[in-house]
Amino acid sequence: MNFSFASNCGKGEPWRMRISLIGSLATVAILSAQAATPLEKPMMKAVVIHAYGGPEVLKLEDVPRPEPKEDEILIRVVAASINPVDVAIRQGYLARLIGDRFPLISGMDAAGVVEKIGAKITKFKTGDSVYAFFTLAGEGGYAEFVLAKESETAPKPKSASYAEAAAVPAAGSTAWQALIETAKLSAGQTVLIHGGSGGVGHFAIQIAKAQRAKVIATASSANQDFLKQLGADVAIDYTKTKFEDVAKDVDVVLDMVGEETLKRSYGVVKKGGIIVSIVDEPEQAALDARGIRGAALRATPRADVLEELTRLIDAKKMKPVVSQVLPLSEVAKAHDQIATRHTRGKVVLRVVDEPKH
Repeated sequence: MNFSFASNCGKGEPWRMRISLIGSLATVAILSAQAATPLEKPMMKAVVIHAYGGPEVLKLEDVPRPEPKEDEILIRVVAASINPVDVAIRQGYLARLIGDRFPLISGMDAAGVVEKIGAKITKFKTGDSVYAFFTLAGEGGYAEFVLAKESETAPKPKSASYAEAAAVPAAGSTAWQALIETAKLSAGQTVLIHGGSGGVGHFAIQIAKAQRAKVIATASSANQDFLKQLGADVAIDYTKTKFEDVAKDVDVVLDMVGEETLKRSYGVVKKGGIIVSIVDEPEQAALDARGIRGAALRATPRADVLEELTRLIDAKKMKPVVSQVLPLSEVAKAHDQIATRHTRGKVVLRVVDEPKH
């Protein structure tokens, strides 16, 4: 500041006002400079992948928090689940579909609380408890915040915890779309579910029973009682018994195993029946030879399916089974568990503690 300005004022001039004016101008200059500096973006914790590889490529980092567009919902994540597709993405097996868009935040589903909504969102408001199933193009569940479309989000089941709710969207939607929409499973029909104790399988058994179908399910020795607790009418220990010696003339096969299990399944389906596989493409020649149908399924995120699953859960006709809840920092351990292909129910990541309400 030029202090000589005040001392050189003419006699009787209001020098105090001049000093005040100079100070005000300086303040304006400082504020203008601050306004010209871009504000720092809010940050969040997220598990980020910078390259395809083993569990070691999963890095917990600070990244910019996303901002919802006019057709998006920003969800504060409480819990996110681990799915086999997450492992396949990390390993690069789906690079043809999703490309090398690094850095990548994985996670196909999550449960949490609406933090902010875009101008075109009409079904949700800030503070709503929700769960969502994300597309391959979106993902992002392994983070403190994630963006979702209204078309892939639904109210969280009231009777489920956030950890239980997070277990549902991808696996539950797959089971629903396979049995109800693709196979058209109805009351009185018989379904054979391979891998009945896993993520998709344990939902499939409960959905089939809600449809009043007869359920035959396969699992290892350790999970035989679990299959029966879920409602399976017949539990097969695949380590001791060939499923084709027990299951005959079934209407529907839901295959979560593929390879030899799928090949051996053609012969147990009655004429006009269907095999739905979520891991392999059924062979058309084998289907034609037996007069049966086949379909390979990759589930699509849809809010109406989530709403159906919510109704089943709140009606006590389906319960998500969560075998492990791990903190976000232990995501590599969670991936190792899922990669064994012997997980009972689902493994879930806890992002923050469950809200009290």
